Amino acid sequence: MPLATATQRAPAAEQDAGTIALTDVSFENTLAAALPGDPVLDNRPRQVRHAAYSRVEPTPVREPRILAWADAVGDLLGIARPESPLGIEAQVFGGNKVLPGMKPYAARYGGHQFGHWAGQLGDGRAITLGETIGADGGRYELQLKGAGRTPYSRTADGRAVLRSSVREFMCSEAMHYLGVPTTRALALVGTGEAVVRDMFYDGNAAPEPGAIVCRVAPTFVRFGNFQILAAQQEPDLLKRLADYVITTHYAELGAPSPEVYTRWFEEICRRTALMVAEWMRVGFVHGVMNTDNMSILGLTIDYGPYGWLEGYEPGWTPNTTDAQGRRYCYGNQPQIALWNLVQLANALIALVGDKAPLEQALAAYGETYTREWRRMLGEKFGIEAIEGDEDDKLVNDGFELMQDVETDMTLFFRGLARVPLAADADNAAMVEPLRRAFYTDEALEPEHLSRMAQWLRRYAARVRTDGAAPEARVARMNRANPKYVLRNYLAQLAIDALELGDASVIERLMRVLERPYDEQPENDDLADKRPEWARNRPGCSALSCSS
Repeated sequence: MPLATATQRAPAAEQDAGTIALTDVSFENTLAAALPGDPVLDNRPRQVRHAAYSRVEPTPVREPRILAWADAVGDLLGIARPESPLGIEAQVFGGNKVLPGMKPYAARYGGHQFGHWAGQLGDGRAITLGETIGADGGRYELQLKGAGRTPYSRTADGRAVLRSSVREFMCSEAMHYLGVPTTRALALVGTGEAVVRDMFYDGNAAPEPGAIVCRVAPTFVRFGNFQILAAQQEPDLLKRLADYVITTHYAELGAPSPEVYTRWFEEICRRTALMVAEWMRVGFVHGVMNTDNMSILGLTIDYGPYGWLEGYEPGWTPNTTDAQGRRYCYGNQPQIALWNLVQLANALIALVGDKAPLEQALAAYGETYTREWRRMLGEKFGIEAIEGDEDDKLVNDGFELMQDVETDMTLFFRGLARVPLAADADNAAMVEPLRRAFYTDEALEPEHLSRMAQWLRRYAARVRTDGAAPEARVARMNRANPKYVLRNYLAQLAIDALELGDASVIERLMRVLERPYDEQPENDDLADKRPEWARNRPGCSALSCSS
């Protein structure tokens, strides 16, 4: 099956002076240098003890080829865009070559999956190549996802398929431009090899094109790295890991001590609250909020069966594995994040010596989330401040109307900015800016249109009390309510095209998603609600963890 080639930009000699060839980049390994590694070097699945990671090199692939490259991330890292899709970048990010300074490893961690302790998990298909200092002076870890088996792969092959790799590559960047804390993605590499997967765990396994994503973050340490050390009663290593994370990524808190551990945990709570509030603002559903998928830096990490709300439905989850319990549905995400933080706190008790300070620090999560979510609601609705019972009822009634009749969340809020606020506006004029958000004819029935118009009159009256200039209000709302998000059906169109060797779809989407709040009228078709053909199509509605 043919795969696409990366489009060409300027030759290396004409590129920004701030970028250099990948082979000239200096790589470090501060985590591996600071913490003990697994003394067993053969790459076989096993239980690992008294180590933070295991040395392992990527498994080479047949025909590595760069399929997509994120210029902004390359510029951030100071790495020049590849001159050829078959060049050294493909060899390195396809796992066929390790550069000087790189000392690849897979991290050891555990976690709670769907609320149950799963024991050792670890990087079963992710391999960190090394760290480099970016153009902004920050430290960044480069990690390959889908690069082959590690000691933590259990019975899996350590590989990833093209569909999941495209989704992770695109979403990492889309979330960044939405303003959501996230890991990034530098390169998408086709492997030239097939990977067999049973997409919905129904006995219908089939070969699919394989791929690898090079993802980027200051660190990929997660809650589960600490949980496994607490569970296996390795307090010395737990302290060493905490000290490393604090001194490297939270240096402003001061030298590690019981008091600093508490302040550090409190900061993790704040960052996590900010991240989840941003998810809720843009209608993002992570889909698999296990504790091993929670970043210690408060970044969105591990893009698997994610999705954006199409019709507003708090109980919606994109994860087929979660279809029954809906533990990780949109509306549960704030509470699940808190539950996950409690599990992290349990793992950190040995550092502090008393659970009471950690329990007090947990309050920072709720305080931060409540404050930020109310602020974001004000921005989304174009109201200076959501205050009092009347404002709460107005907002809740609006969400209830959206849920009563299938209404696209993204399009509703984008259209709300254009609703006329004049007291004498007729019903049809008030509802017209929202018509694009309705999925079914039921929304156009007189009864619902009348209810919507009545709510819009209440809304317009409330907005008028703020006295804000109309242009300022619209601009503020459009900064909070994106026009373009990575809807699942759009991602699937990019996957379908790339499997046929056509990179134009992913390239266009990536360009548009770099400016999600801009009108971009020439790309208006990419702001459409999910088409009916995508309602139940695999990859467009529900997804599994299979990759």
